[in-house]
Amino acid sequence: MTSQPIRSPVRIIGIDPGLRRTGWGVIESEGNRLVYVACGSVEPPDNLPLASRLLAIHEGLAAVLGDYKPAEAAVEQTFVNKDGAATLKLGQARGVAMLAPAMFGIAIAEYAPNQVKKTVVGAGHAEKNQIQVMLKILLPKAEPPSADAADALAIAITHAHHRQSAALRLKVASL
Repeated sequence: MTSQPIRSPVRIIGIDPGLRRTGWGVIESEGNRLVYVACGSVEPPDNLPLASRLLAIHEGLAAVLGDYKPAEAAVEQTFVNKDGAATLKLGQARGVAMLAPAMFGIAIAEYAPNQVKKTVVGAGHAEKNQIQVMLKILLPKAEPPSADAADALAIAITHAHHRQSAALRLKVASL
């Protein structure tokens, strides 16, 4: 898994993992210039067993990866809450969200929710509506159909801004 040089245009997919809706957003980044490509979400039916929902998420993300061919991926880290069972299930969706790009040989970076908010809005505890307002400024052509798709675009933007340090971390980890 390799990442492209910082100065050449790079296509990035951001993924916001979830069992009900896994958001995805694709942008292109060249230096400080960001261009919206596409966004959406994978939404497996709630009545499916867990394994089938995870498979649906994988197949949906694989289709997006095949269609848009990103060079790099960014996934939001799991937010740990008081409900341990829910956190474990979300972790399984996150594992699938990381597996799909890895199967395509795409380098994956991970970002904490507060880092995404701080990068896009300027405050680590920003509200979802603040993220959507900033998305309209940073990616004027983007019209995310859901909060999950908007979050995925924010994750992609975060990676675009931090990809040099993320590439260095990946390089150090492989030593």
